[in-house]
Parts: sequence; C-alpha cells; structure tokens
Amino acid sequence: MTQVTERGTPLSTAPRPGVRRRSPAAAACVLGGAMAAGLGLGFLAVLVIVLWISSPYPDSGPGGALHLAAGLWLMAHGTELVRYETLSGVPAPVGLTPLMLVALPALLMRRAARLGSASGDGRDGDEVLPASVVFSAVTCGYLAVGALATVYAAGGPLPADPLSAALHVPLVAVLAAAGGVWVAKGRPPGPLPDWMPQGVRKAVGRPRYALALRAGAAGVLVLLGGGILLVGASLAWHAAEVQASFLTLTGVWSGRFAVLLLALTLIPNAMVWGAAYGLGPGFALGTGATATPLGFEGAAALPGFPLLAALPSQGPGTPLTWAAAAVPVVAGLVVGWFAVRRAREVSYGETALTAALGAVVCGLAMACLAAASAGPLGSRALASFGPVWWEVGAAAVAWTAALAVPLAVGVQAWRMRPARGAGRAVDAWHDSGVRELRWAALRKLAPPMASPAAPPVTAAAVAPVAPPVAEAAVPLVAALPMVPAVAAAPVASVAPPEPTPEPTPESVVAPAPASVPQAPLLPPVAGSRVLARRPPPG
Repeated sequence: MTQVTERGTPLSTAPRPGVRRRSPAAAACVLGGAMAAGLGLGFLAVLVIVLWISSPYPDSGPGGALHLAAGLWLMAHGTELVRYETLSGVPAPVGLTPLMLVALPALLMRRAARLGSASGDGRDGDEVLPASVVFSAVTCGYLAVGALATVYAAGGPLPADPLSAALHVPLVAVLAAAGGVWVAKGRPPGPLPDWMPQGVRKAVGRPRYALALRAGAAGVLVLLGGGILLVGASLAWHAAEVQASFLTLTGVWSGRFAVLLLALTLIPNAMVWGAAYGLGPGFALGTGATATPLGFEGAAALPGFPLLAALPSQGPGTPLTWAAAAVPVVAGLVVGWFAVRRAREVSYGETALTAALGAVVCGLAMACLAAASAGPLGSRALASFGPVWWEVGAAAVAWTAALAVPLAVGVQAWRMRPARGAGRAVDAWHDSGVRELRWAALRKLAPPMASPAAPPVTAAAVAPVAPPVAEAAVPLVAALPMVPAVAAAPVASVAPPEPTPEPTPESVVAPAPASVPQAPLLPPVAGSRVLARRPPPG
C-alpha cells in the first residue's frame, strides 16, 4: 500500500503567489487582433491576385502580386509607399491614401475589439477582462501582423517607408480598437482621465460642449454633402472628357475594372476636395497649380485619370464657380441652428459661445479630413496633391462662426420674445420658459389621476327605519313627480304586512359615488298602494 501511494499521481499544488496565471481570454483577444489584420491582408491579396491573373501583360509573378498586396494594406493605414523604378532615378513617394480603403482595417479592428470585450459575461466561471486589457491585447496582436507585413512588403515593387508605417499603422489600430471597446461597453460618456485638471473636467461636463459637438458634426456633414454635390455636378458637366479619359487609359477589361475600383475608393477624397473648393482655399494639383472658385491658376501636371478630367478649365472663375460658396453658407446656418438650446432661460452669451465652439469643432474636423485626403503622387511637380489642411480648417471656422453666431443669437431671441416683450419685469422664477420646465417636471413625477373613491359607510351612520304608516300613502302620491296627484282617485286598503326587521351592518349596501346624482330618499310605503290612473272618458 505504501508503494502504491508513493507511486500514485501527485496532487495539484496551489499556485505560488509570485507566479501569474495565464489568461485564456487575453490570449483570445490577441488572436482576434491578429485575425483582423490577416483578414484585411487576405482580402487585398485575393483582389490583387485576381487582377494579376486577368491581366494580359503581368509585370511579375505571384510573389510580386503578394508583395504589392502587403504594400496596399499598409497604404490603407495612411503609410507612405516609395516607388524606386522611375525615369529620373529619384525615388518617388506615393502618399495619397484612398480614404475608402481605410474603412477596411478600421472596421475589422473595431469588430475584433468589440468581440473581445463581449467574450465573457462572468457566468459559469467565464473570465471578464477589463476594457484596458482587451484594448491592449487586440492592439498587440494587430501590430504584430503589421510589423511582419512591413518587412514582407520591403521586397516588393512598392515598399513602405518604415517611419511612416511605424506612425500610421499604430494610430489606426489604436483608434479603431478604442472605438470597438467603447461600443462594446455601451458607449458610456465617462469622465475625463484623472491626470487632467479638475477645472477642465468640470467644464467639459457641461451641456454646452455636447451641444457644440453636435453642431460641429452637423456642419461637417453639410460640407461633405455639398462637396459630393459639387463633384457630381462637375462630372456631369464634363461627361465627355471623363468618358474619353476612362476609355483611353487602358484597353482591356481588367485594366478598366482596376481603374473603376480606384476611382470608387477615391470618392471620399473627392468629397473632401469638393468641400475645400467650396470653402475657398481649394486644392493643389502639383506644386504650381491651385484650383479655387476664383480661378484655376498655374500649369497642372495631371496624370490621366477620370476624376481629374472633371476639373474646371484654367483661367479666372465664373459665376458658376462662385456659386460653390453656397455650401459653407448652408453649413454655417446649420451649425447655428443646432447650437440653440430648447431651454429658454439660456443667456445670449451662452448661446453665442456654444455656436462659436461648434464652429471650432467643424474647423478641426475639416482640417483632419483635409490632411488625410491629401498627399504626394511623386517628386518635384507631383509632390503636393490635395487641399492644405490648415487653410481648410481656418476657412471652415471663419465661415461657420460668421454665420452660426448671429443665427443662434437670433433664434434664441425669437424663442424668448414672448417673455421679453411682455413689458414687465420677469424674474428667473416666473419666467415662462422656467414655468414650462417646472410644469413638465411636475407632470412627469405626478401619479396618474383616478376618480375619488366613495367614503366608507358604517352601520352607525344608518338611521333606523320608521315603522310603516298607512296614512303616509296619500301625501306620497302628491309628492311623486311621475304620478300626478288626483283628488278623486280611490285608494284601496291593504292588510298591513309583517314588520320590517331592523337592518344589520352586514346588510348595509354602500351608496353610489358622490359624483353620480341620486334621487331623494322617500319613506317606504306600507299599508296602501297607489292605483293606476284611469283614462278620461271619451
């Protein structure tokens, strides 16, 4: 028995306090981040391989196509690629990122972070990871694949700039992972970090900033919508030039399909460029040419592409191009409208400040979009393409602030007009706007209205019933409204019935509610009955 016991399976010992237990949920989050990066790479690899197979003149083998797919995946994060095979021998950077291509890694990374946050709910021993752990794990898995892709793309025709990849890939991964975790946690507003000053945290918590953020977002949407309208109108106006450029660029269907895909991925860029054109600064078409509503100046070094064929003609502007200024005008009015609160007790200064902050939010967002939509397409003359971010941001702030602040103050004054125009002093308590808010709060907190209940009837409140009296029969006939009194009506005598017993408390019937009118109580008729009235002789 001793030998069996000694040779048996040893019992599991308790974990030492200094050893950290591995977390399977965190490992799953790391794997999820790596899978998100792999799915993006796989999608672009399949697309490039299909185009390479269908191309009648492939430049390289499948290895070159896979290297190109890795470079395109890095470019989707904003990484700048470098083209070494040029006619001049000078490396040419390619940094104009199609913004629609950015949606692919952003959505995949956001989905991985959201699934990692919702993996465990604490039931049946499931491990629930904090948001910071999910964010870190998913980001680490994604960046590991990104580093491998950067090394792999270095051997292809379009290698990535290592410094640019080290900056842009983590930026996109961090923003997308943070958005996924935030959505998985129910979009909590949450306080600002503790390292920020307390005054700043209290100030940001005011409703002014939420309203300014909403107003600025509305202005950005209007600017982008106006930009795509300008682009669509220009494409329709120059339809012949666009069609000729598309047909002459390549003669095979696979090449035309690739050009069409590239044009579709550049539609968000064209939207931002159109908004910049309407704001006034316009966009650069190389180092020596700029397109604005006031005119198209300089000699543009434009490659053949359908979207670039829709540009306005060179020379001074026309009333048709000046009409693009309607886009920022509408955006400024929208910012001012959304900056007005519904509460009527807000001061004019608070309304003007909210509208100004909304204009600043709109300008910052447009500056970021302009910086993301621009970039170089080569060296020398092609080194600058797209709008200048600080010019677009400053123009957006100027347009929206100049129109939003007066409109917001005017709308606020119109809403307060009945209270201010009454010709009497109105204090803060009796102001009509404050009264409306108080009544709304009282109606919300008050219980539902119900009909009043009838008061309880006790046995002591019931008067004793008088004994039956035969002589009361004749006056009763005269008192009844439905039976007119007739003096000659005969009355027949009836034998007196048994005496009525005195009512008990259990037999008392509660009266009808007070709201229902009741007939007057009459003494009971006993010992006689009223005969029906005879009809008069004919």
